[in-house]
Amino acid sequence: MVRKIETALAQAGRKPVKSYGFVNPKLVRGSTVLYPDMAAKRATGPRVLEPVEIYGLYGNETHFALEAAIAEIEGGLHTQVTGSGLSAITVPLLAYLKAGDHLLVPDSVYGPTRSFCDGTLRRYGVETSYYDPMLTPPALAPMFRPNTRVLFTESPGSHTFEVQDIPALAKLAHTRGAKVFLDNTWGIHHFQPFSHGVDVSIQALTKYPGGHSDIILGAVTVNSEEDWRWLRLGALELGNYASPDDCWLALRGLRTLHVRLKAQEAAGLRVAAWFAARPEVARVLHPALPSCPGHEIFRRDFTGASGLFGVVFQPRFTPEDVVRMVDALQHFGIGASWGGYESLVLPTTGAIRRSEGTGVFEGPLARFQIGLENVDDLIADLDQGLAALRGA
Repeated sequence: MVRKIETALAQAGRKPVKSYGFVNPKLVRGSTVLYPDMAAKRATGPRVLEPVEIYGLYGNETHFALEAAIAEIEGGLHTQVTGSGLSAITVPLLAYLKAGDHLLVPDSVYGPTRSFCDGTLRRYGVETSYYDPMLTPPALAPMFRPNTRVLFTESPGSHTFEVQDIPALAKLAHTRGAKVFLDNTWGIHHFQPFSHGVDVSIQALTKYPGGHSDIILGAVTVNSEEDWRWLRLGALELGNYASPDDCWLALRGLRTLHVRLKAQEAAGLRVAAWFAARPEVARVLHPALPSCPGHEIFRRDFTGASGLFGVVFQPRFTPEDVVRMVDALQHFGIGASWGGYESLVLPTTGAIRRSEGTGVFEGPLARFQIGLENVDDLIADLDQGLAALRGA
């Protein structure tokens, strides 16, 4: 029986009988797995593609419970947990790419992804080309080469929140023999990657699945046995490992993911609409608002939104004006992460690439994560923050 997402979030990965009647899976820590005899040892064999406890590095029932839950939420077949959101990006890239290959990455991509492509992958002989995330397939097609192995997508973009036409881009990539990777962290719960043509879906479980800003964790999900073999063996060869403590906390976080996202979506939309009506603001980069690039694609492909969005201020304001506003805020922490229960703000300053808004938007940009605080309190705080922006 296919479960609705709310039911899956509450039940996935739970096996009360195996947990001796307890509602939550056990937290298992360990490296060495002991066998009663050699026959039992031989029976495990080289079964690293299966959820079998062979050695701690290969995972245990805590890892397997979380992986089963994420695979169901993403609509995929298999999931590999990783030690961080960044490793959920780097592990599959290293697993699928080799020297001489070519990779396409959106220019609005998460900064550490770009650094990895320009650093490690370049040193290993993989060439990366960056493309405008809003290119249509006919416009992007000339950038494909005979050796293009992966089309990396990030929808919405990390700072600029463009929503890419994933089904159309996937169709193009597959005709060229390339795999499609998607950083689906923003869209967890709201975007089903594999029904839209994605081959490899990436999650920073640090964010909404954890939900409490106290874990570092990632996950990579695939939907075919062939892709699972590439991903799983690549992860093991790289020595990938995730803390079982963090996996257990992520499982706990999943149980409230639906209600937290629902509350943060509503609060985020209310704050975004408030910003959109302010004279200090040029536009709001929230995929659910028409002012965001790719809004029509969002309406077509997503079932909802998260609480993370960007605000572009009028060009008469400087980055230092935005810093002054941020320093005046009382209910917003200054932090690079998001997806927790707390509200955050991160100003974007300096002459850097599209992901920071330079040369693309009217004025300076700031990213806001709306948490679970009272929305009226947040808006009142932002109101006095905008007074500081104006120098009032």
